[in-house]
Amino acid sequence: MKRIIISGGGTGGHIFPAISIADALRSSGTECEILFVGAQGKMEMERVPKAGYKIIGLPVAGLQRKLSLKNLLLPFKVLSSLRRAKAIIREFKPDVAVGVGGYASAPLLMAASSMKIPCLIQEQNSFAGLTNRKLGGKVQKICVAYDKMDRFFPAEKIIFTGNPIRADINPPTEAQRAEGYEYYGLDPKKKTVFVVGGSLGARTLNESVQKWIVEKSAGADFQILWQSGKYYKSEIEAFLKEHPASNVRNYTFIDRMDLAYAVADVIISRAGAGTISELCVSGKATIFVPSPNVAEDHQRHNAMALVEKNAAMMVLDADAREKLMDTATALLADSEKIASMEREILKLGKKNAARDIADEVLKLCR
Repeated sequence: MKRIIISGGGTGGHIFPAISIADALRSSGTECEILFVGAQGKMEMERVPKAGYKIIGLPVAGLQRKLSLKNLLLPFKVLSSLRRAKAIIREFKPDVAVGVGGYASAPLLMAASSMKIPCLIQEQNSFAGLTNRKLGGKVQKICVAYDKMDRFFPAEKIIFTGNPIRADINPPTEAQRAEGYEYYGLDPKKKTVFVVGGSLGARTLNESVQKWIVEKSAGADFQILWQSGKYYKSEIEAFLKEHPASNVRNYTFIDRMDLAYAVADVIISRAGAGTISELCVSGKATIFVPSPNVAEDHQRHNAMALVEKNAAMMVLDADAREKLMDTATALLADSEKIASMEREILKLGKKNAARDIADEVLKLCR
């Protein structure tokens, strides 16, 4: 029986890879007991138990960007979390500790490394986060999804695995494409732009689509599949009631992402690490609009890693309302460029990342 702690969270971008790694460990053929360690009050405390795993919360928090009295409490929370992490390790007796980034990773991996427990980091972004950069010198292995990561970590510890993605994401088939048109009520004779902005991060993309609907949708020869986010539900419903557009299919949430990818000729998306990894495996021509509200400008760095390989395009958030839909319209008309982008982005796809990371974790156990 191998005993493994997985720590981190705070956002879906950290939680989903963590659960994927745990699932891969469970299905590896090696008997594993897995314990998650997260941050109290964060979304992992709900999501992880729903996935079937036990989780313990630490009283840790991040540094507030604005001046805040909460920052004065941070050192005490870190010390308290370190003590709690050491107690968890003494009780659970793990063979390996895995960190996926987020508030809880730092105290747990610091405690584990000081107690001579082998440690592995999974860094999702092309610009390594502060927590993982600090821990890089203390851990045994660092699994990454982008090249040139020796800027941040010792080269001898780096293993290129990619980021874990959902099992149903693959290069789309013609059958999926046909199913997708029917599922989303789209015209198979028209080209399709899929706009997906996440939840809170969707505002700029939503405003760009709204501007296009008012000014240009009537004369357009393509259609839009648009995920506008739960947070903006009432706002978008009111807008579409006032500005109905027959060539737009709006959804608060896209539940069959595999079919949405299948029907898309061009995708407009934020540039989160997990989303990029899915698009690489799907092999879709994409225009990224990096969120400017993400720590350390991770999304712009992620997008640029693909733009530099001619595998994607990028429109900055500040320019999106004026340029985004015109850029997408021009790309739709350039089938050669779309085909080239699809070839290049597909080269970057890593379908079996979760399994490969789980293999590295088990090697450390041995």
